[in-house]
Amino acid sequence: MEFAHTPVLLRETIEHLNIIPDGVYVDCTVGGAGHSHAIARRLNQSGVLVGIDQDPAAIRAAGQQLAASAARVHLVHANFSEVSEVLRALNLKKANGFIFDLGVSSHQLDELERGFAYMQEAPLDMRMDPVRQTKTAKDLVNNLSEEEIAHLLWQYGEERWAKRIAAFVVEHRALSPVETTSRLVNIIKAAIPKGARKDGPHPAKRTFQALRIAVNDELEHLRKALDQVAHFLIRGGRLCVITFHSLEDRIVKHKINELARSCSCPGEIPFCVCNQEPLLKPVFRKPIVPSAGEIAENPRARSAKLRVAERV
Repeated sequence: MEFAHTPVLLRETIEHLNIIPDGVYVDCTVGGAGHSHAIARRLNQSGVLVGIDQDPAAIRAAGQQLAASAARVHLVHANFSEVSEVLRALNLKKANGFIFDLGVSSHQLDELERGFAYMQEAPLDMRMDPVRQTKTAKDLVNNLSEEEIAHLLWQYGEERWAKRIAAFVVEHRALSPVETTSRLVNIIKAAIPKGARKDGPHPAKRTFQALRIAVNDELEHLRKALDQVAHFLIRGGRLCVITFHSLEDRIVKHKINELARSCSCPGEIPFCVCNQEPLLKPVFRKPIVPSAGEIAENPRARSAKLRVAERV
């Protein structure tokens, strides 16, 4: 299957990266190379583009998309929390810009055997990196305790029916293991009262989000990656992060604000004990969101938010 993915907030991201032709840019979620292709078009032969993705299919697809680029392109199969190791291995000490386009790609949702989608019959997998990862959503659903499942659904999915869904999962798996997306969806629908299912998103959306985040440890990897890229940015370099749910956006917002703080030692202390210098400053107070036109063309963009920060 072709790795198809429509890049979200493409124009805004490229504009705020402030791309220079001979700069070094790192796409930490290269995916189908939608954003990377737009970056590469603005680079000359001295420019460098690094594409990182934990999905081997994405790396293959990006290689095809970027084959004709004039810039020096490096595509690396890795988790973006390993960005420091990737850049050091390439002997790159600084970068002009980083981009993160978080969440699951259109290709991953559409590829049935990956098990990311709740609208289709598939194995309960949800691994972003099926080569290096062993833990699947099926493992979590069938092996965690009822309390652990409920905590996971609330923590990563903010699911108000987490305890009830967890109880139903444990009850059903006692009969036979829960191994497919469709069976899990049916369990979720049975757990959530009919009246609560009439409005809002699909009843399985939050549960599937929570399982996907847990399987791939997405939030912890994001925290680690943001700490690393701030130190690699040159002065004036830009960080662009596109998120798709409040948990991701909250982490990005708080991390940018944290890295924007300077020394807070009381004035009466004769010397600084924290030696903290600000690394980033937010370019905009509020995130950039897609236009009505973009949402109409690509409904998957409706929850996207772009935050931009600059190295100081």
